[in-house]
Amino acid sequence: MLVHSIKRLIIGATILSLGACTLMPSQSRYDIEQDHAPSRLPTAEEIADIEPQYLPPSRWANNDYQVRGKHYQVLKDATGYKAQGIASWYGQKFHGHDTSNGEVFNMYGLSAAHKTLPIPSFVKVTNLENNLSTIVRVNDRGPFHPDRIIDLSYGAAYKLGVLKHGTARVAIEVVSPKKPQQFQYPECFIQLAANSDKQRATEILTAESQTHQVPYTIESVGKINRLLLGPIVSLTHCESVLKKVQINFPKAFIKMP
Repeated sequence: MLVHSIKRLIIGATILSLGACTLMPSQSRYDIEQDHAPSRLPTAEEIADIEPQYLPPSRWANNDYQVRGKHYQVLKDATGYKAQGIASWYGQKFHGHDTSNGEVFNMYGLSAAHKTLPIPSFVKVTNLENNLSTIVRVNDRGPFHPDRIIDLSYGAAYKLGVLKHGTARVAIEVVSPKKPQQFQYPECFIQLAANSDKQRATEILTAESQTHQVPYTIESVGKINRLLLGPIVSLTHCESVLKKVQINFPKAFIKMP
């Protein structure tokens, strides 16, 4: 299954030790030890076909890295990339936790983890055992099992018929949309911290929002509340605000939607 230790090397922990905020006590970042399927199947809406679109490479998730002593070199350009191998899937254990590019993992959606493809990438995955195919968006790193080439979200595995045996032989092919001439970078957010006290989270965000003159939002997943400043329309502005908030929130980081 997916190993997320590399995530901590890229953007740091999401549950931060911060005196100004009542945070979750020290514990494993995951609520459960063993991954498993959820209690329900994905809805048709959750696994609706994805339309690939040009997205800029993540500034924080495309560095070369090491896991278990092995070095991984992230591809700078994956145009024309094709491969065949074994696909696995991941679900409940990682649901609601951050992926390598700072997104929140939604096991019901159509996403995937890959060791070396640029993040984000759109990949057509075909189950060679039943000829079912779908497009997924790579937003995480893994799987770090020697004989597997891609880790599918629960929703993608369900759509491709991988759940029955847990793994399947697949063909993957990168889909590379062209960059529009008038492309504008998407809005960004700054995650300050994460806590279990929504009232305290609101108090902190209100103060920071007024100080830096940007909006704020709280992203709640279960009992965890992520404290986000944004959306901020300019990445340059986002980076400027980040430098200022890191005085009091040293582990704050930028998240792209």
